[in-house]
Amino acid sequence: MEDMRQTILEAALAIADERGLDAVSMRAVGLRVGLSAMALYPHVSSKEALLDGMVEVLLTELVPLAGVDHPAGQESDPAAVGGDAGEEWWQRLVALAQAARKLAGRHPSAFTLLLSRPSVTPEALRATDALYQTILDAGVPDDQVARVERLLSTFVMGFAASEVNGRFSRGTLTPRSRRTQLAPAQLPAHYRLAAHLDDEIDFDAEFEADLTDLRILLDSIRSSPA
Repeated sequence: MEDMRQTILEAALAIADERGLDAVSMRAVGLRVGLSAMALYPHVSSKEALLDGMVEVLLTELVPLAGVDHPAGQESDPAAVGGDAGEEWWQRLVALAQAARKLAGRHPSAFTLLLSRPSVTPEALRATDALYQTILDAGVPDDQVARVERLLSTFVMGFAASEVNGRFSRGTLTPRSRRTQLAPAQLPAHYRLAAHLDDEIDFDAEFEADLTDLRILLDSIRSSPA
């Protein structure tokens, strides 16, 4: 029964990859796996449960993609993520952040579920717990861990989703074309920043710089009195 549930969830993810998240329905998934929509319910009790399961599949794909997955109670190898023992927690966070960008590229439509639904299934909770543990290993006070997790995950997932789904793209107008629709007096900041806004953006470099800034913020939280 668990194997069929996994098959159903993977079929839902494949539909989202091919046709977008709006195409995912109990009927469409049933057709994909050769079952009626009603026959799915013993395995996935509702459309909401199906979406929660897709979150689970995404998160369980994320951790191995980062290359930092290791059994509970065992130390991960710092060299595997390019750090030393004292920085191992940060290397884990960086690896997870980079893996999230890769995951978004693989599943651009379904990835937005990570910004709209909580982790509620057991396997999804295990993935979230691994992130909580990494933040604890960083020395963040217990009462700040959930807040820091929201801060980090919202930035990383928001950046990744924006990058693959078009928010960061040039769109239908170049920055200059957008700007010149209005006079300088109406868009003073745009005109002042014109030379910078017109530059091509290296999103890899920008992401790395953003992570560096987040590290500075995280260090300030770690050093705060408990």
